[in-house]
Amino acid sequence: MDKSKIGIVFGSLTPPEGLTAGAAQAERLGFGEVWFSEDCFFTGGLSGLTLLLAATERVPAGLGLASIVTRHPAVLAMELAGLARTYPGRVRATIGLGNGFWLQQMGLTPEKPLTAVKETLDVLRDLLSGQNVNRTTSTHHYGDIKLEFPPEQVPELWIGAVNEKALRASGEKADGVLLSVLSGPTYVSWARGLVDEAGRGLPLTAFVLAAVDDDDQAARDAVRGAVGFFLKAESHTALVGQSPFADDIRKRVAALGPDEDLTVEDEWVDEFAVAGSPAKVRAQLQGLLDAGATSLGLWLFPPDQASTQLERLANEVLAD
Repeated sequence: MDKSKIGIVFGSLTPPEGLTAGAAQAERLGFGEVWFSEDCFFTGGLSGLTLLLAATERVPAGLGLASIVTRHPAVLAMELAGLARTYPGRVRATIGLGNGFWLQQMGLTPEKPLTAVKETLDVLRDLLSGQNVNRTTSTHHYGDIKLEFPPEQVPELWIGAVNEKALRASGEKADGVLLSVLSGPTYVSWARGLVDEAGRGLPLTAFVLAAVDDDDQAARDAVRGAVGFFLKAESHTALVGQSPFADDIRKRVAALGPDEDLTVEDEWVDEFAVAGSPAKVRAQLQGLLDAGATSLGLWLFPPDQASTQLERLANEVLAD
């Protein structure tokens, strides 16, 4: 398997002081990219992305994702310009709406989320290209804003998308598309088809909950809690809706109390995560690539064994 197609995701599972060592290890072992996932309220996305870039020398580093309402896009563009000038050709920035619950906590839910995402992508691209922006969008105002230090090379601007309309819009406008965790093979194939309708051949990265263990059941148990958390949060979306278990999952989630955990079946773990022996994990990763992902970003479990998981992935799963 081509190790360059496998990346490692850092974020809420890694304390900020552990990011540099983890990113350096991932690059040293030959993984093709690193990502920072901003989850509220753990570690800030831009500081996390900066740490990943500083700790590595060659691999692309992506932010996945920056909410279009938690930061004013002009400020986000200013921050990205500084990183793109310092680390030319290595910066990817994914934008999207962000987690609905966190946005509700901050009172930041836009009336037209997809419109806001598309407008923000246009503004970011204009600002990072050195243009003066003077317009009002559905979520922000820009009064003659121009970056003083735009980058010579505009960083890649991706969209994080889940459902049909957003995937189609991403295919039309973005430099790449980021899929959320829980992206099983059926969902990846479906999403690939929607993105490809624009005929632009965009890169598509899927985030994946992952664990390697000689005991398949131990590996499943390592990711089971995370799978349950995300299934509760995403049961209404196409991530679950495109799976063969959609009806059962949605019925069970609907019956849960607000603080009640979802019981996750083994077959659900196998659909929504990559967990098992080295041979099984290799086959599952290949299945996601065959379904249409151009690369995969792995969230490693258990979090306190991330270094060991990196070594096992590199030397037992991905080694030729």
